[in-house]
Amino acid sequence: MWRSTLLRFVLLCSALLIALLYAPRGLDAQDRTSAPDSAIALEPIVVTATPVPVPEGALGSHVSLLYGAELRTQGVTQVTDALRSVSGLTLVQTGSFGSRSSVFLRGGESDHVLVLLDGVPLNNPGGEIDLSGLTTDIVERIEIVRGPVSGLYGSDAVAGVIQIITRTGEDGLSGSGTLRGGSFGSLSGVLELRGGSDSGSFAASMARYESDGILAFNNGHRNTVLTGSADLRIDDASSARVTARLLDRTYRFPTDSGGNVVDVNQASFWEEATVGVQVDRRLSDAFDVRAHLTLHDVDSGTDDPPDGPDDRSAFFSIDAMRRVTGDFRANVRLPGESVVTAGVELEHQRIRAFSEGQSEFGLFSGQSKDSRSNTAGYLHALTTLSPVSLNGGIRVEDNEQFGNFVSFQMGSAVGITPVTRLRFAAGRAIKEPSFFEVFATGFVRGNPDLDPERSTSWEAGLQRDFFGRARVGVTWFAQSFEDLIQFTGSPPEATGPNYFNVAAADSRGLEVEADVDLGSMVLSTGWSWLDTEVVDSGFDQGAGATFVNGEPLIRRPRHQGTVALRGAFGGRVSWNTDLRWVSRRSDRRFPPFPDPPESVTLRSYIIGNAGLEVAAIEPVPGRPGLYLVFRAENLAAESYQEAFGFEAPGRGVYVGGRVRWGEP
Repeated sequence: MWRSTLLRFVLLCSALLIALLYAPRGLDAQDRTSAPDSAIALEPIVVTATPVPVPEGALGSHVSLLYGAELRTQGVTQVTDALRSVSGLTLVQTGSFGSRSSVFLRGGESDHVLVLLDGVPLNNPGGEIDLSGLTTDIVERIEIVRGPVSGLYGSDAVAGVIQIITRTGEDGLSGSGTLRGGSFGSLSGVLELRGGSDSGSFAASMARYESDGILAFNNGHRNTVLTGSADLRIDDASSARVTARLLDRTYRFPTDSGGNVVDVNQASFWEEATVGVQVDRRLSDAFDVRAHLTLHDVDSGTDDPPDGPDDRSAFFSIDAMRRVTGDFRANVRLPGESVVTAGVELEHQRIRAFSEGQSEFGLFSGQSKDSRSNTAGYLHALTTLSPVSLNGGIRVEDNEQFGNFVSFQMGSAVGITPVTRLRFAAGRAIKEPSFFEVFATGFVRGNPDLDPERSTSWEAGLQRDFFGRARVGVTWFAQSFEDLIQFTGSPPEATGPNYFNVAAADSRGLEVEADVDLGSMVLSTGWSWLDTEVVDSGFDQGAGATFVNGEPLIRRPRHQGTVALRGAFGGRVSWNTDLRWVSRRSDRRFPPFPDPPESVTLRSYIIGNAGLEVAAIEPVPGRPGLYLVFRAENLAAESYQEAFGFEAPGRGVYVGGRVRWGEP
């Protein structure tokens, strides 16, 4: 599957690359000495919130940045664990390592957050995503943009966007090897190699993660990841970047939908290929163009053979999903610090599904093949009229399934004083229906007349620096969700569809963050308050329904807080510790059919972690360095659940070493 897919994709990208390289040039090569976006790319920069990189302080949206080097020093290996420290964001994992991990941002649904890997969308069509296969070994930084960003990205960017930006090569040649093991039969290894010269650079890594899990039987996780990137400076006016990621993952789990440990051989599997090709070309000092082609190809499914000779139940399924996009944009730089971007995006989605099994009622099977396309045009502008920065954009979708839709985003940042800044942002966003919600046949029938789910949102924030040693930020937001798609087992028409746009909800909240430089230590804190309310429950009835009028949305805690402290001493020891508090939240218990779900409350919990890295042998030219790493998670062995019925891991201790050579 990977070979034929990648071959066709590379051929297409090569043709585009040749066409762009031989396009007419506006200036001689020697007159162009900077990359297309370098004129406004100041540190720290954010590349996710707008079409071109901008300083973080010029954005109206609340943005958080996580840096890969810090995460690896802290011993954090999974992206899910890194995201748990972000205010306003809730991670819900259904049990052990490798189990399904969903993200809730500012009260949105788990399919309301767009996740990008170097610009490649990782969500399934309709927004669904499982974050448990994402690791930190290749992360340069993670950008979290809160609020609707559909004005730039279209579907799925309802409550925000999370973009993982991978490491690039550097001058010379460097590399590292890490081996770590510990509790729950965990063992992981990472090999990385990076290099570069004046004409380009590369980065490549191979990682393997294994765990026996936390349950008594049939609970393990295996994840193998190959990643690579290449940056090429074609001439002073042109550059190209290619990224690729291959993943092979298996998760064995004995639990049913309620978390009961009942199955001895059930497993899920993933084979995933992600490819991105980006070409930038500067045609004049005021005009540059970009083409970005992406591919996300996934084969995933479940394998559950009979548990024994007396077991009459079995099930096997496989879904083959392919998502191909082409984004073409032009940036026009106006006098001053203003940029206007116009672009068009073409996307094609395809899913092929097959399932078969047996039950006490006999054999059954099903298969389907569906596809849809989307064309979008967008226009964005940003400018800085000191001390005011403004940005805004609009996007028009022409979707083969739901027709036309318009989304927008806008933001502003005002420097009241040199140390005080006000922010404001607003927008309208959409999430397209999933393939199953539209095309399902059999016992469940999809609805081809579904509209996209919609959201409108605004936020206002204040950020202030104190004495050059501390920064405090406060953000208030309000968001409404409309036309939420809901399933009903009793459709209005006996042979009619089971999915309708009927539910609605509101959310509002406060996010507070602070960072304090204490000299040899840095203190970081965050706290968020979230108030959600169902304003239209649609078809749902009873206290155990997913949506209950006047009640909060499930699995969204009202309060969350983190306190983290990190530092170094002696130039050779780096240490960190953190505490995370999550308040009570509502959930549902799903008993065996035909009993209805029941409303439950998950109790609050506090989790403490600590990490240590010691430079046993410091690297010098001609000699590699050796670093000893230590990580302890859930220090107090807290017993807690992020989803009802699914116990989270207890105390874990992990030790290992890292060898590093060449430049850091």
